[in-house]
Amino acid sequence: MTTGRLLRTLSCVSDEDNGTSWQSNGIFLQPAWDYLQQNHCDLLASPLFPVVLSITTYFLVVSLYTMLDLLAPTWPCINRYRLHPDTPVTWPDIWTTLGVTIYNHLLYIFPAAVAQWLWRPPVPLPCEAPTLCSFFLGIFACMIVFDSQYYLWHLLHHRVPWLYHMFHAVHHRYHQPFSLVTQYMSGWELFSVGFWTTIDPLLLQCHCLTTWGFMVFNIYISTEDHCGYDFPWSMNNVVPFGLWGGAPKHDAHHRRPNTHFAPFFSHWDWLGGTDTPPTPPIRSRGASRDERERKLKRFK
Repeated sequence: MTTGRLLRTLSCVSDEDNGTSWQSNGIFLQPAWDYLQQNHCDLLASPLFPVVLSITTYFLVVSLYTMLDLLAPTWPCINRYRLHPDTPVTWPDIWTTLGVTIYNHLLYIFPAAVAQWLWRPPVPLPCEAPTLCSFFLGIFACMIVFDSQYYLWHLLHHRVPWLYHMFHAVHHRYHQPFSLVTQYMSGWELFSVGFWTTIDPLLLQCHCLTTWGFMVFNIYISTEDHCGYDFPWSMNNVVPFGLWGGAPKHDAHHRRPNTHFAPFFSHWDWLGGTDTPPTPPIRSRGASRDERERKLKRFK
């Protein structure tokens, strides 16, 4: 145990002696938080930890969906849940989107992470964990704020032709998204999404554990929106009353780009008049990709 870790541990012990025990502040999360601080304090305090957490989460989730994409053509039990079961994800699609993702990470994420590691001091970790209520409320509040920010950003980049063609058009090269399309985007869009994901928990003064929870959940939901599957356990089927967009609506957005701009909830699309009833996917068994793309242009 390093000197800094020992001092932080002693400080936490002192706080407990003064009456701020975990029994009254974080009965569910405090034991896990104590374990993480005692065994992984230097890692958690590092400015690089949020970056490593985000990248690891993204590639783990994408790997799972990509495996499903490769199995779907020969496994009907998987293919039945695809939004476009007659259009399999091909290896050229995988390599193209993966190449752009790696390029963006090397050109933008890696230099930003190194700069942050060099110039930003280690993050002080609070001794107390958040309560279970504040943990989930914090994540929910971050989702509401992020949803509003991205809806306005997304709408603006579709309404202004220069912004669309300069920054956002690359993300719409695939009219039938799959998981790796999630970060198939320009550097500006990647920076914008990463900036809000990082700054929103700070503006809302969230506990660092809540911040990391929001980052992981945001990455998972963003990937689920692009995955091309509509499973019974997908968020759009779990959240009632059509309050959640999910993969079907975001798939519709890629086919009809003037609809469904919100990343999470449906209220902004309802209020803005950009929500439309879903249409069945275009099934084109035996057609070439070029023929399918020409048919999909009818929905723009």
